[in-house]
Amino acid sequence: MSERSQAKSNHVSRCPLENAEARWTRLVKTTYTDPLGVERTWESAERQTRPANCEIDGVGIVTILNKPTGPELLLQKQYRPPIDKVVIEVPAGLIDAGETPEQCAVRELKEETGYVGVAEQTSPVMFNDPGFCNTNLRMVHVRVDMTLPENQNPKPELEDNEFIECFSVPLASLYDETKRLEQEGYAIDARIGTLAEGMELMKQWKL
Repeated sequence: MSERSQAKSNHVSRCPLENAEARWTRLVKTTYTDPLGVERTWESAERQTRPANCEIDGVGIVTILNKPTGPELLLQKQYRPPIDKVVIEVPAGLIDAGETPEQCAVRELKEETGYVGVAEQTSPVMFNDPGFCNTNLRMVHVRVDMTLPENQNPKPELEDNEFIECFSVPLASLYDETKRLEQEGYAIDARIGTLAEGMELMKQWKL
């Protein structure tokens, strides 16, 4: 584990943020009419980083590492200030102007984990928390050939403000792994939790 990944982050302060000061997000109030014609309002947040003429904010990346002991899902540990916890996540990132989701996924995977891969499958557009914000993404499945020299000792290319620890867990026991990690004090990203729940349902219903 590197010194950067071991560093611990902590809250210093919290205070209201005015839209005029915000760089990444803003609060909005939407007025709408419900099916009965009643006028209502809704408070929500919006990202300000989505490129023009782009339908998504970013991508999440599903990468299965084919190890001798069996397939393992590539995951990350990353501190998230809004909840003041280290979160278990899949690699992910915001899309750049002119990028396809597939190009974004391959780029972000290399930057955050060091692995070089090929995009193979892309999901429909998914909304992270539509009752609260407009943030959305596509999940991209990226195949990593573990026999390639560049994937033998992958080294991330992290930015100065990124502190990410990469690891992998057996795909077959993902549901139990999320429970174990939560007991250790980590927060579980909904994309990981939903994948684990889906796999558990498949086992229960023998699908």
